[in-house]
Order: sequence, then structure tokens, then C-alpha cells
Amino acid sequence: MQDFTEKTGITKERYKQMYTSADRGSKWYKNVPKAFIIGGLICAAGQGLNSLYRYIGLSEKTAASTVSITLIFISALLTGLGLYEKIAKHAGAGTLVPITGFANSVCAPAMEFRTEGYVPGVGAKIFIISGPVILYGTLASIAYGLIYYLMH
Repeated sequence: MQDFTEKTGITKERYKQMYTSADRGSKWYKNVPKAFIIGGLICAAGQGLNSLYRYIGLSEKTAASTVSITLIFISALLTGLGLYEKIAKHAGAGTLVPITGFANSVCAPAMEFRTEGYVPGVGAKIFIISGPVILYGTLASIAYGLIYYLMH
């Protein structure tokens, strides 16, 4: 197998120079608080919705389910309108709050590949981002369940 230099004609030192000049760098001291605040606001909105739904008379279980549905809907709507990406640009990991981030990871590929048609585009690529999360999350839960079962 050829090494990197033979394949590309670029030395490792030159590649490092190119990488360093293209890297914007991370301003973690700004990004971490923004992610924390925006992620917290998403969670607070969920809690506020829960309180609202309980106030209007839904049971605790029904209110929790309704909050999930509402957050998924809002996330999908914002993704479809192109606003979720703009929020994520500023919030970073704060938008990965599990339910909203997962809804975005399903809707974004559907929006991107819709021009290829329903089956080869949307149908084939809708889980391109979230599929590995589902697969490995399921496998991890099985592994943890087996470990728990064997230890108890």
C-alpha cells in the first residue's frame, strides 16, 4: 500500500501546514457557555410545556408524552424552515438535547435528499445520521441489560 505522500504528492509537513491554515480554531470559552445556555433553554421550554399541559388538565404521563411530541414537531418544523441549522451554528452541542437533536438528525437528511425522490432519496437516506445512533444504542442497551442480568 502506498503511503500518504506517494498517493497525494503532499508531504505530511505540508498537509499539517494546510490544515493549520484552514482551521478556524475553537473559542471554547464562548462555545461552552452558549451550548449550556441554549441547551438549558430547550430543556426549560420542555419543562414549561410540561407545566402548561399539566395545568390544562393532562395527566402526568400524557403531559410528558405531549411534551415529547411538541418538541419533535418544533424541531422538525425548524429543520424544514432551515432555522434549526442557524440555531445550531450558535448553540453548537446545546442543540443536541436528545429529543430535538434526534428529530433534526432524521429531518435534515429527508430535506436534503428529497429531490432524489421518495424511495431512493428520502426513503434510503432518512436514517443516514440517526441510523447508527439507533443501532449502537440498541446494541449497547442489550449489552448493558445482559451485564446487569448476569451481575444480579
